[in-house]
Amino acid sequence: MSENFRMATTPLNALNAFLVVGRRRSFAAAAIELGISASALSQQVRQLEARLGVPLLTRTTRSVALTDAGQRLLERAGPSVAQALEALEAATASAGDITGRVRLSVPTISLSTVVTPILLRFARRHPRVEVDLRIEDRMVDIVAEGLDAGIRPFEAVERDMVQVRLSERMRYVVVGAPSYLKRKGTPQRPEDLLDHDCVNILLPSTDAKYAWELERGKKTWRIPVRGSVLATNEEVLVAMAEAGLALMYAFEPTIVPRLRRGTLKLVLEPYAAWMEGLFLYFPSRAQVSPAFRAFLDVAREVTAERP
Repeated sequence: MSENFRMATTPLNALNAFLVVGRRRSFAAAAIELGISASALSQQVRQLEARLGVPLLTRTTRSVALTDAGQRLLERAGPSVAQALEALEAATASAGDITGRVRLSVPTISLSTVVTPILLRFARRHPRVEVDLRIEDRMVDIVAEGLDAGIRPFEAVERDMVQVRLSERMRYVVVGAPSYLKRKGTPQRPEDLLDHDCVNILLPSTDAKYAWELERGKKTWRIPVRGSVLATNEEVLVAMAEAGLALMYAFEPTIVPRLRRGTLKLVLEPYAAWMEGLFLYFPSRAQVSPAFRAFLDVAREVTAERP
């Protein structure tokens, strides 16, 4: 059987099943997304591999990885299959309706400040568009994983991406509960943090402790703080800080309500580090689907209205 004929008879459902597994790196997660059993999904992928004559995935009891052939297929076929499925869904839609799916990777810090207001308006305006929102603080290759776009701080976005600003400049600040400051005192200089209890931020991509970044004028500091608790989850960090157990390094917009209530207070404010803001980004050469174009329009609209 020739390669051209083999590809021509490859079922779209089986190809899409593989693509979802490849993006998710998990049969269980892909099965939930597709609404089928994991065993049926595994069978579809094996049939596709048999038809193509090459392994696409390396399976172990704990993980799924792409082979070189699988990675190439994911990168080359992913966008086209997504557009084909959206076109099929659009064919049954009423005139003027926008259908399809928008796939986004967003960090935790963006949820309350920019993502939720955009999603609320978008869902009301385009109820037939499905939004696949992946909340993850690791760095993500949105092209390789078949995503439409990501949201990240400006400093983390590759320069060859189209970038759409979603927020103004924001600060990272050190905060502590009044009870902690009364018991341990208030640090006056960045170096003083070395003598304080601090909740450590664990970087999800490397499992390393994050050194708190501070700045004043042109001078910068990276303080390797110490503490008995390490976490990637902000809820845990905030709970520890509010309980008066340690100081916390926080993205300021997410803790404004606590600052207003007085359960947390700013520390070392003259040394707060600034970031350029949060940006929506996507490949400059990408063929933008009608669903993502609609999401982009709503994102710009909401951002323009923000005071």
